[in-house]
Amino acid sequence: MCVLARVLEAHGLATVALISVRGVAERLPPPRGLYCAFPLGRPLGRPDDPEFQHDVLARAFALLDAPAGPVLVDHPVTIERDSAPLACPMPPRLDPSLPAAVDEAIGLRPAWDRTLARRGTTSIGRVLDADRVPDALAALARIADGADWTTAGLAGDPVQTCHDIRTYYEEAAQSLVSVPPDAAAAEAWFYEQTAAGPTLLAARAAMRTQGAPTILWLYMARATR
Repeated sequence: MCVLARVLEAHGLATVALISVRGVAERLPPPRGLYCAFPLGRPLGRPDDPEFQHDVLARAFALLDAPAGPVLVDHPVTIERDSAPLACPMPPRLDPSLPAAVDEAIGLRPAWDRTLARRGTTSIGRVLDADRVPDALAALARIADGADWTTAGLAGDPVQTCHDIRTYYEEAAQSLVSVPPDAAAAEAWFYEQTAAGPTLLAARAAMRTQGAPTILWLYMARATR
């Protein structure tokens, strides 16, 4: 959205962006942005609180009076995430000779299959299908261990690959808990309680160190990770 705002401004349309990840706006500054330290998915802050939401909008539209940009202002209120990470029973290790994330993804396949059978559809498919998730994690593990990211065996665009991996895990988690998880809880679980999350972050850090184009590693995970 930061880039889109700049494009719209270049064509004469004034814009204001509500920023959820400050690091992105700092790297790709929109003409005018209001950073809101709210849980992801809640750009206006507190649900069912129209007074607070109108305050957010008023502060955002006030940025239209700024004489020059880019302008990035912080909303004065911080709202902490109100959901804890999932407590999912993880599968036992099946093959200790494999990287932990690869073994974990294989073990989660029955749970993912149950979700697919129940829903009849999946959101995986930008680059991978479920069968290729373990191989993609193996490539990320190699990169994290120092392999050249260009020859490590990534199946396609790293950002889309990581999206499919996270989706696979989140869909598997839906069959491991009794109550469907919200997005914040599922994200926290992936990065904090699985082997795949830290593997992804380590691969991203390695790609940055290797000099990979920013557009290919920055969005492998949210900038807050």
